[in-house]
Amino acid sequence: MRCEGFRGVSQSLGHHIANDAIRDHVFDREGGGNGVEPGQYDVAILGDYNIGGDAWSSRILLEEMGLRVVAQWSGDGTLAEMEQTPKVKLNLLHCYRSMNYISRHMEEKYGIPWVEYNFFGPTKIAESLRKIAAYFDDNIKEGAEKVIAKYQAMSEEIIAKYRPRLEGKKVMLYVGGLRPRHVIGAYEDLGMEVVGTGYEFGHNDDYDRTRNDIGNATLIYDDVTGFEFEEFVKRVKPDLVGSGVKEKYIFQKMGVPFRQMHSWDYSGLIMATMASPFLPRIWT
Repeated sequence: MRCEGFRGVSQSLGHHIANDAIRDHVFDREGGGNGVEPGQYDVAILGDYNIGGDAWSSRILLEEMGLRVVAQWSGDGTLAEMEQTPKVKLNLLHCYRSMNYISRHMEEKYGIPWVEYNFFGPTKIAESLRKIAAYFDDNIKEGAEKVIAKYQAMSEEIIAKYRPRLEGKKVMLYVGGLRPRHVIGAYEDLGMEVVGTGYEFGHNDDYDRTRNDIGNATLIYDDVTGFEFEEFVKRVKPDLVGSGVKEKYIFQKMGVPFRQMHSWDYSGLIMATMASPFLPRIWT
């Protein structure tokens, strides 16, 4: 059976097929677009699939700092929004693995810069807002600082509640997409140490980016089997494992605390993050 979105050894060919289809059949289509007049603060969110309402939380922060999100890929985005994307001033890349191809194409053809951002945990959110604001004028830079200040007390209250119980605890991660590196800062905000992380579908450039966020003693693994991951956990002895549903029951049977890292399995807690976008997303 052909399933285009999952073709290739790590789904990468599926990503290429989807990106190329948009490039060839959506961009520059006659009569395309949603009729929105381009503005100086227009941005597009690429690669946030909004499975648990994540993109809505991101838009709150971006729009509060003064930006206008005119397109959202793909989640609940529309074809008209995709057609509008070549007119934005900056592309905001959430899932690097799936959308870096089309981001590079728009940079080469339309001159639109792109920046990878991380909205997991208050520290990385603040860093990302400042990084995004650096592409715009002082009005947006001031807006970013106001947003950071607005939610600082809220995030400090949550951290003060949980950090005493989590300080010094060790975490091992094994997830797909961007989470093996993006959630590291959120755990660190809570005083925890990520001692192992790895990808199911990672490429070399994913690991190059991951090295910037981990310590020298952090174990890195690629596409491990359930048995291999179990053996790593036995030897490293983390206090918590964060992974997917396939690994969930292995560690439950071992008696190791486990966090399922895909938000759709914990839909009852998503509203808390939507209402309070600065809270660490590891709780969603």
